[in-house]
Amino acid sequence: MAKKKKKKGKEKQRIPNELTSAGGTSWESLPKIKRKEFDTKLRPLHVEMVKLQEWVKASGAKICVLFEGRDTAGKGGIIKRITERVSPRVFRVVALGVPTEREKSQMYFQRYIPYLPAAGEVVLFDRSWYNRAGVERVMGFATEEQVENFLRVTPAVERAIIGSGVILIKYWLEVGMDEQAKRFRERDEDLRKIWKLSPMDLEAQARWYDYSRARDAMFAATDTPESPWYVVPSDNQRWARLNCIAHFLSLIPYENVPREPIKFPKRQKKGDYVEPDYPYRYLPNRY
Repeated sequence: MAKKKKKKGKEKQRIPNELTSAGGTSWESLPKIKRKEFDTKLRPLHVEMVKLQEWVKASGAKICVLFEGRDTAGKGGIIKRITERVSPRVFRVVALGVPTEREKSQMYFQRYIPYLPAAGEVVLFDRSWYNRAGVERVMGFATEEQVENFLRVTPAVERAIIGSGVILIKYWLEVGMDEQAKRFRERDEDLRKIWKLSPMDLEAQARWYDYSRARDAMFAATDTPESPWYVVPSDNQRWARLNCIAHFLSLIPYENVPREPIKFPKRQKKGDYVEPDYPYRYLPNRY
């Protein structure tokens, strides 16, 4: 009996990544990771994040991380896992909205410069100045002349940022075409996620290859030895989060900052204090 020929499925668009090129495990072959296992693996990474935070405060380091990528690629999810166990006074998230008319009239980078880190700070950009190379180019919010000028001057601007003592790290999150469509549907159907879906997102799905071309041009112009792009395959979100956090930690030369032993003081005696008979407005027990 003749064997049935397998139907050829749609080939997923792939972009080179350091896992496969270095002979590691391909992101497409990684098994799904259950929530319990994910939390178990995330815990030691969170411990290291706190160590990094203490080193940043003690050393006065300045760290700036850019998260870029297609819509639904998981930028917010990775940022959330990075920041959920550290201080918002040290780790700041920058997610700028639509520029004002005044900001539109400024030098392009002027809008972003004030958010760069000072000593003892880590700044995470949830989208950054690379909006010009991506959404602004694809959606026609910037002219081709403006985009070409941006791509030409950005390496010099980033060299200046690095020259000022900032550790600059750039991540591009890449999601497959089918997975992106699936996540868009989830955003439409899950009432907890509907705020994530906008007309601009729908255009992102429709203009997939326009975004591919914009991404390719951006990499060609701004993937430099001083400020390289690191690609995070993110079809499997939990592996992407773990691998990205581990990679981020590996790029920072942090050291363990010794902690002085803490001796908690004895609580003072009650003395003449009397609990007031006050009608406190307690919350109802609904759960």
